[in-house]
Amino acid sequence: MLTVDPHPDLELRAFTATLSAPLGEVPSPAWLTDGLRLDAPAPMTRGEDVRAAARNLLRHGGYKPTGRGKPASEYLVKAAGNETLRSINAAVDACNVVSLHSGLPISVVDLDAISPPLRVGLTAAGVRYVFNPSGQELDASGLLSLRDAEGPVANAVKDCQRTKTHDGSRRLLCLVWGTNALPGRADEAAAWYRSLLERLGAAVEVL
Repeated sequence: MLTVDPHPDLELRAFTATLSAPLGEVPSPAWLTDGLRLDAPAPMTRGEDVRAAARNLLRHGGYKPTGRGKPASEYLVKAAGNETLRSINAAVDACNVVSLHSGLPISVVDLDAISPPLRVGLTAAGVRYVFNPSGQELDASGLLSLRDAEGPVANAVKDCQRTKTHDGSRRLLCLVWGTNALPGRADEAAAWYRSLLERLGAAVEVL
């Protein structure tokens, strides 16, 4: 269901998760939301080497991962440091916990909102998409992204608004944007993320 274009650095890890109930009926327990703190116990530890490698992953293709276009994992570190990182929903909370502590960008989207075929590769020049409810757009030119029949869906910077999870979501597609500069890290992060979702009662399937 997912085609990945050749890329010299990418170690993508993808899986689906099917929730036991609509996402709005799956609460985020304290053991999960507690992980949104910088000082929370975690099986992975981010570092400057991880931050640099995540940025380098996105540079292939001409994208500049700086400023407002930096990897989403860096935003999480800043928000957690400012104590403004808040619970969104159980699926996104699990994603954010793993991304915060692993240092790797991670995407989670509503699988039922996606129009096949699905492909991961570099986005063409001039492609933009809305990434939040207020209608703000990201210029995804040269950015490594998941695309469906309608355009970009998710990437390591900002996921598309039209496919984000909501209270009615039950089937999720999760992507860990790993790099071969950090051998084994994508596997470790994906395994941790799957374990959190399984603890929430989801059935997962590795792609």
